[in-house]
Amino acid sequence: QLDRIIIHQQVELLEAILGTETSSKYEIKNHLGQRIYFAVEENGCFDRNLCSPIRSFTIRIADNTGREVITVNRPLRCNSCWFPCFLQEV
Repeated sequence: QLDRIIIHQQVELLEAILGTETSSKYEIKNHLGQRIYFAVEENGCFDRNLCSPIRSFTIRIADNTGREVITVNRPLRCNSCWFPCFLQEV
């Protein structure tokens, strides 16, 4: 039973050195700091580097055995107030 989770993004060495974004990886931990899930963001290099804040992505969350338990999908959307019907959605 979980009453809270802690999410840590794993920093890639290439990302830190070059300043470009790579596919993000996250550890999801319980309040004791034990890893309970692992998440990987899937998207293209173009999306990550040119559309960063509004980029499309799929995040796959797996348990410690590697079994996928949740998939989060966000399509590319415009965040302009001129196009309110295209606001971000997950």
